[in-house]
Amino acid sequence: MKACPQRTAVARSTALAALVTALVSSTARGQEPPFDARPEIAPPYYRVRYGAGSDEGSLALPATFTVWIPPGVERLRGIVVHQHGCGTGSSSSGLTGAHDLHWQALAAKHDCALLAPAFEQPDSLGCQLWCDPWNGSADALFRALADLGEQSGHAELRSLPWALWGHSGGGRWAGAMACMFPARTVAVWLRSGVPPIADDAAAPDASPLSLPDDTLGVPMVCNLGVKEGVRDIDERFKGVWPANQAFFRAVRSRGGLIAVAIDPSSSHDCGNQRYLAIPWLDACLTARLPAAADDTGLPEPLRPMDVAAGWLAPVDGGEPIAAAGFDGDALEMGWLPDEPTARLFAAYVKDTLVPDDTPPPPPTRVHLADGRLTWECVADLESGLAGFVVERDGVRIATLPENPKHPFGRPLFQRLQYSDTPPLPLPGFEFAVPQGSGTYRVIAVNTVGLESAPSAAAVPPAE
Repeated sequence: MKACPQRTAVARSTALAALVTALVSSTARGQEPPFDARPEIAPPYYRVRYGAGSDEGSLALPATFTVWIPPGVERLRGIVVHQHGCGTGSSSSGLTGAHDLHWQALAAKHDCALLAPAFEQPDSLGCQLWCDPWNGSADALFRALADLGEQSGHAELRSLPWALWGHSGGGRWAGAMACMFPARTVAVWLRSGVPPIADDAAAPDASPLSLPDDTLGVPMVCNLGVKEGVRDIDERFKGVWPANQAFFRAVRSRGGLIAVAIDPSSSHDCGNQRYLAIPWLDACLTARLPAAADDTGLPEPLRPMDVAAGWLAPVDGGEPIAAAGFDGDALEMGWLPDEPTARLFAAYVKDTLVPDDTPPPPPTRVHLADGRLTWECVADLESGLAGFVVERDGVRIATLPENPKHPFGRPLFQRLQYSDTPPLPLPGFEFAVPQGSGTYRVIAVNTVGLESAPSAAAVPPAE
């Protein structure tokens, strides 16, 4: 299946051809640092890796695709795609994207798979080799979905709709995929990157993509840091804001369902964006995913958003207002799907302190054997998972992790990299218990400090 009828071939110079040949050769030898550092997997995780292609129009980079399938789901309804950004560091971070507990909670709620590509881009090559989908990455995705569907026993993966999240070059990729495949795209979150479409005034001849009418019904958010040229300047990323403004105007001027959410404290890092991105995607998945497949086994068409029920958000931040009854120019405002999401938006653009008054789910399957306490846990959909408290006989004896850190936002149990994925090694749900008998319980803590109810008790086995 070809990715796009508008495909424009990458001009392969002699130097680029040599680099591609080297990449193909290195693929035959196996993965090289940092792409050789990846989590061990077993079901419900599945992974495929493809080498670089040397043919015109094929993907010029090796690529790894990892998918997580929610346990117990008989038939999937969709796919949440978490797409990394440009450069070797960001690209390698994609290897852990499907292991993120918070994103898994979103996918599981909607019976969706969580897919994380990792395009193995050396810093010596531009990321347009993968972040422009017509250069082979869309075809690689289709191939991966078919192969992962066969591996996992979920053949429906090859035809399911997707909700797309992308950072930097991944935002460019995600937005372009929405333009190329609007009927398959539930929603798109664009963190610090947009596809190369501009309004007529900004760049009338610059866009290799068109903006089909069907794409206008796909909800989108342009999300970027204030230091990316908005009200502060990080010189490396000062062009992000003008690009976002142009893309917003191109989509919204035609009635597209797009908003702008400016992070008031960050630059190109992802900051606390997930605490708005995940509930926003939750609202879009709830509104658009069909209930089940039709008699042919193929997904039913995505449901349209209820435009009249939306809320309008100022582009430069502030309080959203209901679209119903608004007598101003609605196309000068961003569009949000509903009032709850609008309230979260208002908090995010103020100080990123998105509120949450619901506790996380408690840990389950707590087990004690050979001095080792283990358990299972799912992340809080709204606020993720910050850590755990371990109790013995009702007394708190440990907090995990002991010294939580995250340089870009709220500390998370799994920690977080620049590109919104957990670093290796991934922490396990386990604790070495001190000597002596006792009854143990575990409490989950989300990132706003709310605690779950204690788990069921784990009692040391009788000697």
